[in-house]
Amino acid sequence: MQAIDYLKELIAFPSVSSESNSDITDCVAAWLLRLGFDTERIDYCDEYGIRKSCIQGRKGPASGCGLGYFCHTDVVPVNSWSFPKSGPWTPLVADGRIYGRGSCDMKGSLCCMLAAVASLHSVVLKSPLYFIATADEEVGMPGAKKVVEKSTIYREMVSSQTRAIIGEPTRLEIVHAHKGGRAIRATSIGRAAHSSTGLGLNANFALIPFLKEIGNIQDEMETSPEWRDDRFSPPTPSLNIVIKDTNTALNITSAKSECMVYFRPMPGQNADGMVQRIKALAQSCGLHFELLFAGTPLFTAPETPFIRELLELTSLPASRTVAYGTDGAVFTELRNIAVVGPGDIAQAHTDDEWIALDQLEKGTAFYQQAIRRWCC
Repeated sequence: MQAIDYLKELIAFPSVSSESNSDITDCVAAWLLRLGFDTERIDYCDEYGIRKSCIQGRKGPASGCGLGYFCHTDVVPVNSWSFPKSGPWTPLVADGRIYGRGSCDMKGSLCCMLAAVASLHSVVLKSPLYFIATADEEVGMPGAKKVVEKSTIYREMVSSQTRAIIGEPTRLEIVHAHKGGRAIRATSIGRAAHSSTGLGLNANFALIPFLKEIGNIQDEMETSPEWRDDRFSPPTPSLNIVIKDTNTALNITSAKSECMVYFRPMPGQNADGMVQRIKALAQSCGLHFELLFAGTPLFTAPETPFIRELLELTSLPASRTVAYGTDGAVFTELRNIAVVGPGDIAQAHTDDEWIALDQLEKGTAFYQQAIRRWCC
């Protein structure tokens, strides 16, 4: 099968992170077995009790450095869809593209690797080829964390210090670093009542001093050298806030209000120290504090042999950094790790998501080269 054939089947799975991905994992697991992989599966229930699955596989010998490929099978929700010729779960090829949710992020990449392996079915591997497909990458990476905690195949990779490729969309440019992430929720609890009675307690008022100080922190992150790294664009942590109020009418005092804070630290920055600072601020304002997510920046020095070899495969002059994050934020025990995949991040999460057919062809060819270089 070619990458487009695999992709047409995978797009049809509505594997939104809020739903179970067990069906698509069954499909990928069956393909891996057909391609000669020994597989290992991790099933778990998320915080809402929904069944999730990660699949790991190894093809070839169990010893040696080899190559590991990482991807995820979940996709973001479809709150709107603007492509008129087909829906998000109905793959359609048009104008040199294939449309559908997840086509770019990142089922297209997954299918390129499957197609690359299929094209080399008669080649004897001298070093292991690993394939890891996680759940829930789009919602905090708990699937990747389960792999780190429970997978014997991943432990094998760490022991051998396997070369690792995260297949997120980079237009097949070599990414040696990306930002990390910290997500925080501060919640204010009030008391609902008719606003005319004076008996209520509006939860929003406790957020006002908190928000003012978060604004000061945002200014600090945008101007202080401590929070600037010109290797990235933008070169600051890009602090963002989202405010949610449960109120339904203007004449009701709000019983609950929350502020979520998200920032993207870069290598060497004291992200945990900032989390503690925001925690102390929240508590001083009488708010409930939660750390929702903590992801480490990914960084492999661009002068390392692995990055140089990847550049040789692509004939590119230099690797680069990106502002978005990947499961690589969790797989930090692997020292030689890079992000390389087909498709453009500009198409990810869009309401007419697509990947160019030539990117599928080039992605398959690149993964073929990588397998030949490090596994054959």
